[in-house]
Order: sequence, then structure tokens, then C-alpha cells
Amino acid sequence: MSTDAIIDFYMYFRYNFYIVSERGFQMTESIKTVFLTALNWFENAVDVTNNALYTYILIILLVAAGLYFTVRTRFASFRLFGEQIRSVMEKPSDGKTVSSFQALMVSTASRVGTGNIIGVASAIISGGYGAVFWMWVIAIIGSSSAFVESTLAQIYKKKGPDGCYGGPAYYIQGGLKSRPLAIVFSVLLIATYGVGFNMLASYNLQSTFGTYSFYDEKTTPWIIGAIVAFAVGFCLFGGGKRVIKMTSFLVPVMGVAYILVALTITLINVKQLPSIFASIFTEAFDFKAIFGGFTGSCIMYGIKRGLFSNEAGVGSAPNASASADVSHPVKQGLVQVLSVFIDTILVCSATAFLCMCSGVDPETLSSPAEYVQIALSHSFGSFGPIFITVSMILFAFTTLLGNLYYVDQGIYFINGKIPGKKFTAFYRIVASLLIFVGAGLNAGLLWNVSDVLMGAMTIINIPVIFVLGKYAFRTLKDYEKQKKAGKDPVFHAKDIDLPNEVDYWK
Repeated sequence: MSTDAIIDFYMYFRYNFYIVSERGFQMTESIKTVFLTALNWFENAVDVTNNALYTYILIILLVAAGLYFTVRTRFASFRLFGEQIRSVMEKPSDGKTVSSFQALMVSTASRVGTGNIIGVASAIISGGYGAVFWMWVIAIIGSSSAFVESTLAQIYKKKGPDGCYGGPAYYIQGGLKSRPLAIVFSVLLIATYGVGFNMLASYNLQSTFGTYSFYDEKTTPWIIGAIVAFAVGFCLFGGGKRVIKMTSFLVPVMGVAYILVALTITLINVKQLPSIFASIFTEAFDFKAIFGGFTGSCIMYGIKRGLFSNEAGVGSAPNASASADVSHPVKQGLVQVLSVFIDTILVCSATAFLCMCSGVDPETLSSPAEYVQIALSHSFGSFGPIFITVSMILFAFTTLLGNLYYVDQGIYFINGKIPGKKFTAFYRIVASLLIFVGAGLNAGLLWNVSDVLMGAMTIINIPVIFVLGKYAFRTLKDYEKQKKAGKDPVFHAKDIDLPNEVDYWK
């Protein structure tokens, strides 16, 4: 081939390569523009839905249901506190099945998580000190909803190869005879906990590393996400028993340690408590500021972060409650009331006072994680950020495992049986990948998606337990009647005239 021919071929190749590259570049830019436009539309749609849910619908629904259940149970959440303690210590009849304490730890593993640290700090930053008061309110009122939904889960639970199982999907199908609605709820359960909450927990975990010098916004979140995803995947492939054992051990240890540290900081700054309480109640009832901008008010943020934290009435904890082997459904209902109090009244309050007693102005900080870390460093120096990072790792890890336990229950209900090994392996890989992806996404979008999904679950669950609540009330009367007679309560479905067929309690 002559030199001229080689040059002609080179020029021809270069010209066509330029044309293809230019078109490829234009196509890439077009795809990028379409993607960003779609993402922006999605974010706006989620934001509008989120505001509508928490500005009107959920506030009315949660407060009305909570007050109704509190009155109908004759304030059982408070007057039966001693029974809550006794019930959580009860062991299963055969000593092998899931105990009340283990079921409590699984539900608490999901409740007590990153929302108790990052969620509370976020509520204070966005809604002010008054948001703490409304978190307390939603927990106190919502504890009665937690009692009713968990008692119903026990009544309608099913027998399985590894013990008992149940939850809202089962009492929707068994009590209302509506399998389509039960399937819709199960899909929302899977989306909320397997996608929304787990991606958010992963993001919250990696955000606590933001104050360290080695943190790089482009690479560090993905590295941390990969490590967490691998750890969760390793645990998941060990099976459900490992999940229960892991959470039963980690939740009490990390909860007690975190509360003790927060209590120490509060005692060090005890002189500030009167002014802090004054600010909480003053801002909580500053109605002019609240109604001047309700979507950003302390009430809305208190309810959103309180509901995200304790999940009372959402319909998640009943999935764990149903797994407990107890002699009477009310026992596990009372245990779940205790879980709500542990979550919000103890752990969330610990974070709130830890932050508020530090004297750090939250408006000067860039993130909720930074708020908590700087608050701790004011009292404990360099140990503070390290402690909160370790706490977040443990909180996030148990949250991720507890959430995936709920996903398992949703898949099991829809499928009607335990999925095959191939599907289970595929689902667990996908669950781990979502945890990895969540670490690097936008915080605002993740919070909003989680809030919307959680709100959708609540909109289904609250009306359902309102309709079926009469059976929970009858069950409570049966329990108290037996207690007055000096008996260890044992439940039979015929004693409350339950019209539905059940696997247990015959």
C-alpha cells in the first residue's frame, strides 16, 4: 500500500470517527438531559405528595386514631406498665420458638436506628426545639395504636415451618377478607423497608464520616456503602435465625451505651435544662409561626421524624410481634407499647437533650450528623465524633437487618410460601445493592421517598385497625378478667366471639 493510500485511509477514518464521536456526545448529552429532567420531575412530585400527606392527611389520621384507641383501651399503655415489663420477660412454652423479648428486639432494631440520631437532629434543625415536643406527643398517642395493631397481629397469626408469622397483611386478609388490599400493603412494606428506609439508613451512616479529614464526597460514600452492603449480605445469607440473634444482642448494648452517654452530657449541662424545656414548650405552641408556614413547622417535622422513628400505626412492628410465642395476644401488644416508649421517650429524647444541652447553634451547621458530632465533641472532645460514628454503625446495621426481616415477611405473604433458593439469593443480592446505592444519593430525596412510602402504609393500616379494633378491645377485657381472677391469661378465640377462622387460639 502506497504512502498516499495510507494517508487517505487515515483521513477517512479520522473524519468518520469525529462524526460518530460528535453524534455520540450529542446523544449522551440528550440522554443526560432527559434523565435529569425526569429526576427533577420525580423529586418535585415526591415533595408535593410528601407535603400533602403530612400537612393534612396523616396528622388528622394519626391523632384521631391514637386518641380513639387510647380512650377505648382505657389508657392501657400507661396503667398496664407493670404488665409490659412482666410480658417482655416471659419465655416461650417450648423454650425454642421466638420469645417476646426477641420479637421486641427485632421490632426495636427497626425502630431504634439512624432516625433516632440523624432523624432527631434533622427535626431540630428544620423545625426547631418545638419539634421534640410533637415527637413526644406522637409517641404517647401512637403507643395505643401500636398496642392494637400488634394484638391483632397475634390474633390472626399463621403457623409456618419455623414457628408463627403474621402482620397487617394477614389481619387484612383474615379480618376484612381482602387479599388484594393485603397484597398492596405487602408491596408497600417491601418498598418502604427494602428500598426507602434501607437506602436512607445507608446514607445516614456514611454521612457521619463527613467530619473526618479522609472523607471525599465523590468516593467515600461509595466505599462505605460497599462495606455496609457486604456486611449485611453476609449476615443475610446466614438466614433469619442469625438476624434475630444478632439484633437481640446488639440492640440492648448499643441502646444502653448511647443513653448513658447522652444522660452524662445532660447532667454535665443540667443548669441549661430549665431554659431548654422553656424553649421546647414555647416553640411547640408558637401557633403564629406554625400556621405561617406549616410545611416547615415544628409540628410537621415532629410528626414526620417521630413516626419515622417509632413507626406506631405504620404496620411494620406487627410483623415482628406475630412471631412471638405467647399465651395471650395482649401480652405482645403491651410489649410493643414498651418498644415505642424505648424508641422515642428514651432514645430520641437522649439525642434531643444531647444536642440541645451542648449550646451548639444548629443553624450554623451543614448536616444533622455534624450537629450531633459537634455536640458530643463539646463535652467529650475527640472521643465524641468517634463514639457517634460507632453508634451509627451499630444503629444502622441493626436497622438494615430489622428492615429486611419485614421485607422477608412481605415476600412470604405475596408468594404464599417460602421462596426458592434462587429467588432468595437474587433478592438478597438486590437488597445489598440498594444499600450500596443509597450511600451515594441525595439526602433530601431519600427522606422524602421514605416519608411518602411510610405514609402510604399508614393510610392503609390505620383504617384497617380502626375497623378490626373491636377484637383487640375484647381481647384486652379477656386478659384483664383473667388477671383479676389470679390466672396467667390464656387466650381462646371463642371467648371474644371472633367470626374469622384462625390458625391459633382454638
